[in-house]
Amino acid sequence: MLNAIYSSGIQAAKALVWKSIVQRSWSDQLKGQGSDYSQDFAATVCHPVNELSGYSQFQAEFLTPIANSFTDLERRVDLFFAGHWDGRCCGGAGTWVTIHGHLVGRFSRSLWGIEPSDKLTYLRLGEFYRVDRDQIVEARVIVDLVDLARQTGNRVLPIASGLEHLVPGPANRSGILYSPDARASNPPNERSHECLALVERMIGGLGRFDGDSLKSMGMRDYWDPMMMWYGPGGIGTTRTIEGFEEHHQRPFLHAIPDRKGGNHRARIGEDPFAASTGWPSIHATSQGNYLGIAASHRPVTMRVMDWWFMDHHLLRENWVLIDLPNFFMQLGVDILEEHRFS
Repeated sequence: MLNAIYSSGIQAAKALVWKSIVQRSWSDQLKGQGSDYSQDFAATVCHPVNELSGYSQFQAEFLTPIANSFTDLERRVDLFFAGHWDGRCCGGAGTWVTIHGHLVGRFSRSLWGIEPSDKLTYLRLGEFYRVDRDQIVEARVIVDLVDLARQTGNRVLPIASGLEHLVPGPANRSGILYSPDARASNPPNERSHECLALVERMIGGLGRFDGDSLKSMGMRDYWDPMMMWYGPGGIGTTRTIEGFEEHHQRPFLHAIPDRKGGNHRARIGEDPFAASTGWPSIHATSQGNYLGIAASHRPVTMRVMDWWFMDHHLLRENWVLIDLPNFFMQLGVDILEEHRFS
């Protein structure tokens, strides 16, 4: 009985977000009055948008600028699933629905300091929506503005160490866990809990870094040897555990070796997928240069989103977005304005 109630709530939340956000065109969302959003709806969007209160402000300061900057805008969804979070870290208890994918269109007008290319462009974004009583009450959104700038030829960070490309969805194309015809009474898949439990053990491993050896975290206990890690613009994509260590973990820990993570506003799992976001997810001290920008030697935080795919009891794919403009603002550098690496 409890499984049926749980599943019904998850399916209803997915149906609401699919209808209101995925199925509706971006321009149609500008015409609506936000009837699917609560009166106290609040959104936290990546820098330079940041904190928004109410659907009208969300429309004006997030939806409208993107609509004005792209011609013939379409959404391409790679990941769509949901789960319940108990709010144990930073609040946010309830049902969350998450989306990862791209907006695609001709980038014809400037957006948040980035000049247009007037060419076909893919804008990568990640979204988390909390649903309560059949309304969307909260949103967390990161748009990959660093990668957007790269596509225009006006880089705001150096060429990435990892591969710079159009980030794909899951290799098995199974990332959309929703169908309008899905039976709400279906019980949640037991692997939902297995994947999430694996992620939580892996997060625990990250916390065991001894300040010296990457092996102290025991990542090989959690990751497939041929893992794919799809990082944000400025970092790029890497393959295998060794590639992950070379292109992301080692430079990341050089920059913020004392980082403490896992401060999540949402951490959910469904089927072989799991996802999390924290605002901030990481607290640290800037101690080393990172992505071409000097350390501040001051406390910093980091807004992060992760999505994981598990295969044969190991993490096989990981999609990551980081609000890098916000991070570097804390170091005293406005990368969206300076375009230091064009």
